[in-house]
Amino acid sequence: MSDPRPGAGWHSYLPEFVDTDASAIESSLANFVRDVSREQQVSWHNSIKWLKREYGQLIGTHEEAESYTTLLEYELPRDFRRPDIIVLEGAVIVVLEVKGRGGNTQSARDQVTGYMRDLSAYHGACAGRKIVSVVVPSDWSAGPKEKDAVWVMGTEDVHPFLLKMAHENKGEPVTAEAFLDDDAYAPLPTIVSAARSLYEGRPLPFIKRARANTDPALQAISEITHNAARSGTRNLVLLSGVPGSGKTLVGLQLVHAGWLDDLTVERKGKKMSPAVYLSGNGPLVAVLQDALKGGPVPGSVFVQDIKRYVAYYSNSRGHTPPEHLIVFDEAQRAHDAERVATVHKRPIGPSEPEHLLEFCARIPDWCVLVALIGDGQAIHAGEEIGVRLWADAIAERHPDENWSVHGATQLQGYFAESASNCHWIAALNLDAEIRFHLTPKVHAFVESLLEEAPVDNRRAIGDELFDGGHRFLITRSLDDAKRYLHERYEGAPLSRYGILASSKDKILPQFDVDNTFQKTKRLKVGAWYNRPADDALSCCQLETVATEFSSQGLELDAALVAWGSDLIRENGEWSMRMSRGTRGNLHDPLQLRKNVYRVLLTRGRDGTVVYVPESEALEETWKFLLESGFRELAV
Repeated sequence: MSDPRPGAGWHSYLPEFVDTDASAIESSLANFVRDVSREQQVSWHNSIKWLKREYGQLIGTHEEAESYTTLLEYELPRDFRRPDIIVLEGAVIVVLEVKGRGGNTQSARDQVTGYMRDLSAYHGACAGRKIVSVVVPSDWSAGPKEKDAVWVMGTEDVHPFLLKMAHENKGEPVTAEAFLDDDAYAPLPTIVSAARSLYEGRPLPFIKRARANTDPALQAISEITHNAARSGTRNLVLLSGVPGSGKTLVGLQLVHAGWLDDLTVERKGKKMSPAVYLSGNGPLVAVLQDALKGGPVPGSVFVQDIKRYVAYYSNSRGHTPPEHLIVFDEAQRAHDAERVATVHKRPIGPSEPEHLLEFCARIPDWCVLVALIGDGQAIHAGEEIGVRLWADAIAERHPDENWSVHGATQLQGYFAESASNCHWIAALNLDAEIRFHLTPKVHAFVESLLEEAPVDNRRAIGDELFDGGHRFLITRSLDDAKRYLHERYEGAPLSRYGILASSKDKILPQFDVDNTFQKTKRLKVGAWYNRPADDALSCCQLETVATEFSSQGLELDAALVAWGSDLIRENGEWSMRMSRGTRGNLHDPLQLRKNVYRVLLTRGRDGTVVYVPESEALEETWKFLLESGFRELAV
């Protein structure tokens, strides 16, 4: 093997591959891949045999093929997925996935599409080059056919196809050295992996687009914080943005910023904890604390539940928070005074924003409270007022506390009557999705469904998403949905997929989706998201169900959403007639139902499979989703 280096089980120029004894190639692959099964060894043996034949014929008919490179079992850095075969030829990169009999399935095509998409988006050596994905079932004899932007072909079709791609995409091929460079592949981290990296002091591998969207906000908040420390002032920073735009990642980076240590004021001769990340999203707190446990400092030091934080400091007026920088995630869902009274079982008093500002006023010298504001994500009673609560809270603070407000111009109207100094900064609004940066219309598609855009508009967005590699699939078979996800993420140990369902549905338990309160309240959320796929508590087992309350603010690689009875189509419009009852006084119950499905349908980074049970009550919903651009799952 030329220039041995980690990153692939085998890589060489095509002539070297053809001339090398098959047993040597198999040995190299076995040394690279851990825990090789007998089935995998047989697949390698058979694949190497026909690859030698196909590469040999390509070299014999195309002189330039001698400079082409092949890689077997290339491992995508940091996530351990391995495309079977990659060919670097001319200006094109061909990714081949070998399957057994009957291997032309939706899951196989989507798996190789995922490789193609991620190489295109995150691999520096692939930038600007065409990437072609191919599935090679062992029993395929129908000639090359294209489906879902993936080529399906038999083994004897490979060398003519490679020759065709080379002729159509002339140019200098990528070298193995460039392709396997340590810094070549830099994917966008998930929230959990980002928290782990920051906690352990490792840099985040951000794609340029993500940095371009979030770095200006980080820089602006850094400047506000340094100015606050110098001037001894108190500052409320409102960082707003669309769902999936990186607000949580910005917040995590802030509380782990090394420069905060230099700004912290000593108390009684010792340094205090510089920052804390607060969230009212209990599952997010549980998942992050679970992911960070076992380190030198408990994860609970950096990530805390807002309910406990408010309870502690409101009951202990003599206590002062140790932090100078406080980040409050999903601040648009902050509880109003009535909800605080209900949750904490006390008479009506301050709202959560009022409590937090009062706690911050106790902090000596200076403080910065960063409120992360999302759009359209209220799913509880008491969360519907949003930014107005923060404007009212800041208006009540005493002028001597010297508060300043910083936010995007979109929020200016809320603070028109504020006596505080207000500064409007464009960088404090994140207006571009990075969770779905390759297919940025995921939220637009979901919005078009829930707000009933014209059918042609819905379908056009759905088609655009499908063409971009994002999947919105639909099925009446729960078993088919589970099989698809297991096969789609086979060999992807870090991928996470699970069943989501609304808490207000009435019928899903009849169809083997147990979303009852008694069942879902026992869900171990941290384990569900973080445990390995083969662990009984893992979401990947597709046995236990997470509701909107256990999934908001978190993400999966793919979600299996069981559509329930609480939001159905009746007589051409959305209805919640069959929803379970809700507690508290709601301003707009139907809007909260829509918000729940907005959350459920936007958890999957790669896509969503919607299971619609065979229930008469859901027939109109099934037809509506199909006509709107969902593709029926083909297994």
